[in-house]
This record gives sequence, C-alpha cells and structure tokens, in this order.
Amino acid sequence: MSGHNKWSKIKHKKAITDGKRSKVFSKYAKLIAVASKAAGGDITDPGLRAVIENAKSESMPKDNIERAVAKGVDKDAADLEAITYEFYGPGGLAFLVETLTDNRNRTAQEIKHLLSKRGLSLGEPGSAAWAFEKQGMEWIPKNPMDLPTESLESFEALLEALEEQDDIQDVYHNKS
Repeated sequence: MSGHNKWSKIKHKKAITDGKRSKVFSKYAKLIAVASKAAGGDITDPGLRAVIENAKSESMPKDNIERAVAKGVDKDAADLEAITYEFYGPGGLAFLVETLTDNRNRTAQEIKHLLSKRGLSLGEPGSAAWAFEKQGMEWIPKNPMDLPTESLESFEALLEALEEQDDIQDVYHNKS
C-alpha cells in the first residue's frame, strides 16, 4: 500500500503546479527588471506599471515584484537584452521566438542546439517576420497555415522544448 496516501498525491500535484508558477514568475521578474531599468525604478512609469499589473494578474507575490524592480536599478545587475529569433519549423510553419537574456551567445547556441536536434536551423533576420504583424506587444500571423497531421506531433514537441528554455519569453507561430 505504499505510495497510496492522499498526501503523496497532493505533494506531486503541488510540485507540478509550483514548477509552472515558478517559470511564469521568473519570466515576469526579467520583464520587470528590464522595464525598471528603462524607467529608472519609477513605478509610476506606464511601461513598468503595465508589466507589474500583468505580473499581479498571474498572482506574482508583491515581494518578488519589489525585488525585480530593485534588481533593474541595481548597478551590479546584468544587462538583459531582448532578442528575436526566426526560423521555419515542421510543415513549413514560421516561428518567432522572443528572448530576454543576459548572454546573447549562450541563448543563441541553446536555441540552435534545440533546433538542430530536430533537423531545423535558425533563419536570417526578417526571413520569417514577414508572416507576422506586430500589434501592441503581440505578433499576429498574417496568413495562418494548417499543419499536416503527420507534422503535428513534432510541432507540439518543438513548442514544449522551446517553452522549457529559461531565456525564452514568447513563441509565436502561424499555425491556424
């Protein structure tokens, strides 16, 4: 009967949900730090305020938000850089991957390695961006495509692998 108690089940479910929340919180912490640096730590700045409101909507704790704001104005804080990578994935789908990183070379190599394991490679800047239109903070596909059923599994595996990377903030594709 070992492993059949209620606490074990709760503990495993909690670990999974806590892991997902932690990933969301770390992404928002990076965004808040970058916005804080741009605003000079002024929390009344509209850009920083918007990012903080988004983080609060995801139930990010107040002390985490305050730490992220302080980290953005700290002189010893690493400079975070926003980089967008483009490539074509399974079934010819266009992908845009927005990252926020303190080490451009490490992030590029991680993404290249992830893609090369699937027989894909990074595209040149602008090679896939033409398939999207920027609306506010989001990239909206201009011409959504249907994905053949034989490519669906590799598409989902690629999305999951991209979401696992810490530096990746958002992944956009033109799958309908």
